[in-house]
Amino acid sequence: MPVRYHAAHAWLGDAVAADVLIDVSGDRFTGVVPGVPAPPDAVRLTGLTVPGLADAHSHAFHRALRGRVQGDRGTFWTWRTRMYEVAARLDPDSYFALARAVYAEMALAGIACVGEFHYLHHGPGGTPYDDPNAMGAALLAAAAEAGIRITLLDTCYLTGGIGEELSGPQRRFGDGTAAAWASRVSALRPAGHARVGAAIHSVRAVPREQIGTVAGWASGHQAPLHVHLSEQPAENEVCRSAYGRTPAELLADREALGPRTVAVHATHLSAGDVSLLGGTRTGVCMCPTTERDLADGIGPARDLADAGSPLSLGSDQHAVIDLFEEARAVELDERLRTRRRGHWTAGELLTAATSDGHSALGWPDAGRIEPGAYADLVTVSLDSVRLAGASGEHLAESVIFAASPADVREVIISGRPIVHEGRHLLVENVPATLAATIAAVTD
Repeated sequence: MPVRYHAAHAWLGDAVAADVLIDVSGDRFTGVVPGVPAPPDAVRLTGLTVPGLADAHSHAFHRALRGRVQGDRGTFWTWRTRMYEVAARLDPDSYFALARAVYAEMALAGIACVGEFHYLHHGPGGTPYDDPNAMGAALLAAAAEAGIRITLLDTCYLTGGIGEELSGPQRRFGDGTAAAWASRVSALRPAGHARVGAAIHSVRAVPREQIGTVAGWASGHQAPLHVHLSEQPAENEVCRSAYGRTPAELLADREALGPRTVAVHATHLSAGDVSLLGGTRTGVCMCPTTERDLADGIGPARDLADAGSPLSLGSDQHAVIDLFEEARAVELDERLRTRRRGHWTAGELLTAATSDGHSALGWPDAGRIEPGAYADLVTVSLDSVRLAGASGEHLAESVIFAASPADVREVIISGRPIVHEGRHLLVENVPATLAATIAAVTD
């Protein structure tokens, strides 16, 4: 049944417009007209309405670590040990319950679609479940129940390091060979809210001679291909030692770069790497709240975009789930790196969080408020202490640089109301649900 919405203010891709009448039929926009008084049959959206946000890089089970590892000293590598402890405890039922709560938290934050970088495939010791895709199926079902779309970025993870066998909880990640990975992934049959993409965990986890198999599967299925790239200097060093190439150069050699590929983090790059990624139109997903939480460093986001790499954003390990924070951190971290202001406009950052994020996940017809696109709307209230005083001229800037998920009041995903007046309509008491599911896998 067609529905009409009237947005007091809406971001339409290049500017904020006032009094926008939005017609929806099924899961698509059918009409978007600014400057129209609200008709009596329209649902009113008060505040600034933006397209649904896209979280392009998620590890759902990492959410269980929030607050539990902040007292730890060390680096990414010491944090990883704590992460493996949680990975060892999950099964399809507990992963479904946890992911459903995490995805509900995402919906409350205005996220309409998630890219789940999924490598926790098998049972303890690496023994496959009766359904070898049971863990992936749990994630797809969790997203459906939370009301969001998902791209399951099924991840090939074969080695514990270059020339090293998988050990401990890592055995749950492996399929033996890239060909066996491809066979398993090809059996996935996602429903309409879901798509399946591919991921190379890293050049540490997929041997050089097998990278092409994963890239070939993605190309053959016209699916996105994501890869952790140069997140740590140690990754670059071991890659150069083993192959005489940077990770980006190695991926290029194996034909794994290009417009369907997204390099996640891309923190420690050479100038040549930046040119290589930009020249191949390889996308880059920045996850600033994770990169700073794990003391990874600040990636050259502006240089990459200038070279030709589209930018998307992810909450990764979910130190927070807040795409507004991820977006503004791209600009604010660049200010720290360069000691200058004004590298990104609010419009550019909103594009990264919406349309470019969806495109990175294989949903190019989402993330825009225009006829024919998926009917995703996120309305941010302007009456909180964070946004009080925001004016029409600077609404986009105010939201990007000051809003939080607490300001999200209404969320419509694929034409379906998911959040109303700040309350999730499908998952009751999201905070209590999160607490219970986290306790089940940590206590």
